[in-house]
Amino acid sequence: MCSIGNFDGVHLGHATLLRKVQHEAETRNVGSLVITFEPQPREFFQGKLVPARLTRFREKVELIREIGIRYLLCLPFDEKLQTTTADCLIEHYLVETLNIQHIVVGKDFRFGKDASGSVQTLRHAAEKYRFTIAQIDPCEYSGATISSTRVRDSLQNGDFNTTEALLGRNYFMMGLVVEGNRFGGNIGIPTANIRLQRYRSPIEGIFAVRVEGLEKEYFGAAYVGTRPTIGGTEPLLEVHIFDLHREIYGAQLKVCFLKKVRSDEKFDSIDTLKVQMQRDITTIQNWLNSRLQ
Repeated sequence: MCSIGNFDGVHLGHATLLRKVQHEAETRNVGSLVITFEPQPREFFQGKLVPARLTRFREKVELIREIGIRYLLCLPFDEKLQTTTADCLIEHYLVETLNIQHIVVGKDFRFGKDASGSVQTLRHAAEKYRFTIAQIDPCEYSGATISSTRVRDSLQNGDFNTTEALLGRNYFMMGLVVEGNRFGGNIGIPTANIRLQRYRSPIEGIFAVRVEGLEKEYFGAAYVGTRPTIGGTEPLLEVHIFDLHREIYGAQLKVCFLKKVRSDEKFDSIDTLKVQMQRDITTIQNWLNSRLQ
């Protein structure tokens, strides 16, 4: 049992499709498989002009694993793969390599060179190679199709209620805590620094967050941006974790975004930035207290 796609964000539409794969695998007592690509095809063709990526590869793997999919095959999307025809992909990967019994795809599924392969291509191959195919209708929320683009738009608009409805969970980023320049610590607001490892970030600004991956769950204030006030250029995720008073370098954190407080901006001085950071922390703590009561 398998499905093929980018699955960026692993939103509710993706989850519905993947649960169908898992259900069919359990019914037939075979393994469930997802086939995906790195880099994503649009990243290969567009580079840094590509729309912001919702999930890094590791984040995507974690979400797919949580659904119960047993195996994941990641194909390197390179010049060879992008020139491979749909028929060749079916014959080489689906039939000869994987010997699939059943494949589940979405309504607008396209694959192969120049995206020439379609669901109809799969149907013809299914008759020839004796596998079956199921096509899943798109999931909707508030009268419109759930898509990665829609998730991206809701994040950019700071609409986390819609984001959570489209994902079925909080939006999060994962990563290792790395040593930074200790700017936050030097002004009395220490932060855990995580490199985003994306061409672009789907969010920027100041956020209330929940932090997982330590001995217990914490809350905090997070910044996503390039730190223009101090001349930064690399996009970073920095989290000031409330009530944590120790170094956590090397920890693998999951940072769940709960509310956007404001957009990123450049300040005239470090002192002005520090004052605003303290205001942001107070705003977030007050919001969390009202929410958790």
